[in-house]
Amino acid sequence: MSHSKKLHTGFGSLTLNDSDKNKPDFKELDLGSPVSPLVTRGGSASSSANGAAAAATSSSSSSSSSSGSASGGKTTAAQLPNSDKNSSHSGELSGFSGSGPTPPRSLKPGHRRSVSAGPPLIYSGSSFSTTSNGSSSCNGNATHSVSSHPNTSNVLPSGNICPSGKILKTGMTCRVSNRTDTLGTGTGNYGHGSIVRSCSSNINNNNNNVKTSNVAVDAEEVKRAGNEMYRKGNFVEALKLYDKAISMSPENAAYRSNRAATLTALGRLTEAVSDCEEAVRLDPGYNRAHQRLASLYFRLGQVENARHHLCFPGHHPDPNELLKLQSFEKHLNRCAESRKIGDWKTVLRETDAAIAIGVDSSPQLVACKAEAHLKLHQNEDADSCLSNMPKFEHYSPPSQVKFFGMVAEAYVQYIRAQVEMALGRFENAVSSAEKAGLLDYSNVEIASVLTNVKMVVRARTRGNNLFSSRRYSEACSAYGEGLKYDSYNSILYCNRAICWSKMGLWENSIEDCNVALRIQPNYTKALLRRAVSNEKLGRWSEAVRDYEALRRELPGDNEVAESLHNAQVALKKSRGEFVHNMKMSGEVEEISNLEKFKAAISSPGVSLVHFKEASSEKCEEISPFVNLLCVRYPYVHFFKVDVEESLAIAKSEGVRTVPTFKIYKNGEKLKEMINPSHQFLEDSVRGYSL
Repeated sequence: MSHSKKLHTGFGSLTLNDSDKNKPDFKELDLGSPVSPLVTRGGSASSSANGAAAAATSSSSSSSSSSGSASGGKTTAAQLPNSDKNSSHSGELSGFSGSGPTPPRSLKPGHRRSVSAGPPLIYSGSSFSTTSNGSSSCNGNATHSVSSHPNTSNVLPSGNICPSGKILKTGMTCRVSNRTDTLGTGTGNYGHGSIVRSCSSNINNNNNNVKTSNVAVDAEEVKRAGNEMYRKGNFVEALKLYDKAISMSPENAAYRSNRAATLTALGRLTEAVSDCEEAVRLDPGYNRAHQRLASLYFRLGQVENARHHLCFPGHHPDPNELLKLQSFEKHLNRCAESRKIGDWKTVLRETDAAIAIGVDSSPQLVACKAEAHLKLHQNEDADSCLSNMPKFEHYSPPSQVKFFGMVAEAYVQYIRAQVEMALGRFENAVSSAEKAGLLDYSNVEIASVLTNVKMVVRARTRGNNLFSSRRYSEACSAYGEGLKYDSYNSILYCNRAICWSKMGLWENSIEDCNVALRIQPNYTKALLRRAVSNEKLGRWSEAVRDYEALRRELPGDNEVAESLHNAQVALKKSRGEFVHNMKMSGEVEEISNLEKFKAAISSPGVSLVHFKEASSEKCEEISPFVNLLCVRYPYVHFFKVDVEESLAIAKSEGVRTVPTFKIYKNGEKLKEMINPSHQFLEDSVRGYSL
């Protein structure tokens, strides 16, 4: 039968059902319960009492965790903050008015309780006593026998003397020892009866129990405040409060689970893992902590660890979570298979699919994507992957966690070493390769990369030293030796190309530059070296093409602009074209007079005219790009005409829409474009200028 319970917390009332006892009061956090000194941790207590005793403890039986994960202890109403000690809540044990036994309630996995200091005190008639059989089972269960007496919940013991010397309130339980009472000396003001304990340590024990209870209640209040901050999205403040609650009650698994949720929200996943692991250590059957660990390990890409906590004994895993884990395994297996046969495009596709389903914080998966980019000669993309890789301070996956047969962290360093070497950061490459070797010294792939990296660095250093000594032929041999260990190293190819050019071997230089650019497109040093070699061989068209590419990569480089201009002049001369007043230009010239306009477009060479309006947003948007084209293509004449101020020019050219672009050559109109894209406009300028 399901009973509802109304809990009074520091933030209002909350009604729960017994069937929901293991659920948090909101999605992410476990709210826990005050740690009662009357409950033995890890076990459940059952007692046979009369109806009066049941009524005396009914207010404490309604106290449970806000998540309802465990409710076997009896905490008095005085121990709960903001609780109504005299109110009657539905679901309490009020139905047991006779002398029948109180049904036992077992602790559910989810929260830890503090160790009980002893059996509960039961009032019987005009005196108080406790009876225990003195034995307990292996799981910590204990049975207490008490005498029955009707309607005794409001009866005070004879003499009204408590062990602590304080008068008991109606309905309040306390703890007492089985030791024999003795008469006091009469020197203290004890009141009638003067009964004291034969050992003063009992008073200290009771005081310690009260202190423990107070600490537990205080920790609950701090935790509740943390929960409220979490609800509001103030995770930094929530974390501080959970830290405080844990310092007050370090054995409470729920507090650590709640802190893990907050750390997760802050992106500190590995710290969240540590907290969840500790929660599971404190309570091996803690369902919520296992679920949270499974989710964290899934995001980190650790399949076996995720499965261990998703399918821990005695728990039925969430079918959706299990399906996601199985899906990730399929993507990972396809990556492994494609990696073996060198199908790097499939590797890219499968890593992206795995990230899309939620494996978004796995350094190994990101490293796998970087490896695929590297093998596809997309070095900059590979470097970008590593730069954006999730970083977790002071954390490395355990050595038993494998990725493609390597220790997980070693695989990351293994890929990083190759990317660093491909981009010419040789010292970094050696460092990463050595780290990978230390982490997984027995792996053959890692050992091979470590050897290759060291040999390439040695060859490159020797080649650079020989080049500095102007021993260009020997430097070529040194760079060639390094290429035996890394045949796709664009840096070594470019360095050797420079050596060839120094010896006047232009064809060899162009050939090495071609290989370097196939490996790393837009490699500026290789483009420049090839352009110079083409100039030396009189291949002006090829030289212009390379300088144009350099101009796009280095728009502010004046030397490249000048070299491009000179190559264009030489190209026109080689074609027998008339070169007149072909000088470098850096700005768009504005024309407002019809006669000047006709003279401008009739000048030798290619001219681009931008017809615009000052009030047009589209014209304002594209004007900066026209200025950039003017810098990139200094051998083309650029003009602009404001059609509102120059109606005669607009009418003469039939311009009705802006922005409009027209290309002229020697006074003849070649092409007209209305509101073109940036790429289309530049392609047109380049195409008609050659």
